[in-house]
This record gives sequence, C-alpha cells and structure tokens, in this order.
Amino acid sequence: MGFWIYMLIMDLIIPVTMIFLGSYFMYRAPKNINHYFGYRTFMSMKNKDTWIFAHHYCGKIWLICGLILLPVTIIVLVSVIGKSINTIGIVGGVFCFIQLIFFILSVIPTEIALRKHFDRNGEKI
Repeated sequence: MGFWIYMLIMDLIIPVTMIFLGSYFMYRAPKNINHYFGYRTFMSMKNKDTWIFAHHYCGKIWLICGLILLPVTIIVLVSVIGKSINTIGIVGGVFCFIQLIFFILSVIPTEIALRKHFDRNGEKI
C-alpha cells in the first residue's frame, strides 16, 4: 500500500502543477520577459505582447489538461490498488509519461496561435 500511495503522489504532481501554473499564467504572466520562469520560447519572448499572449493561451491549455488529467489519474491508480508492486509501478510510470506528453505538447498549439496572431517580428497581425 505504501508504494501505491507513493505512485499516486508522484502521478498527481504533473496535473496539480498544470492546474496551478495554468491558473497563474492565465491571469498573471511574469511581469518581465526572462530566461528563468514562464513560457519561454523564441516567439513568446519577442516582446511584451507575445509574452502575455503565450502565457494566457498556454495557461488555458494547462488548466484544462490538468483538470482532465487529475481525476483520470486518480481513477487509473485506484484501479490498481492491491495489485503487485510491478503492476503499480508500470501503470504509474506509463501514466506519468502520458501526462508529460500532454505537458510538453501544449507548446504546439501555443506556438501555432502565436504565429496566427503575430508576425515574425512579434507585431500583431
């Protein structure tokens, strides 16, 4: 049971982080464009407008994904209570990998939206 609790906590880190950062970025992008914290891509760091747009847009994606992944994660891990440590580890590891895919692939629609709303120099279209 101890390993199952450990896997549950580990697998909840990504959706909880997505919910927290998604909510934060939707309403408060970091004030200054920086290389340390925030949604940092070449396009998002062009100027203040692209910086704020990218955080707002990606924040929505992370919030929605986190709200979907949180209960799904709980349901999946509840389904393996009482199973072997190997089963719990495999299910937890695979699900953590799936969550990371959602987390990382959120860059694609955000960059597409940036390119639809801004030109290469970061000027609004």
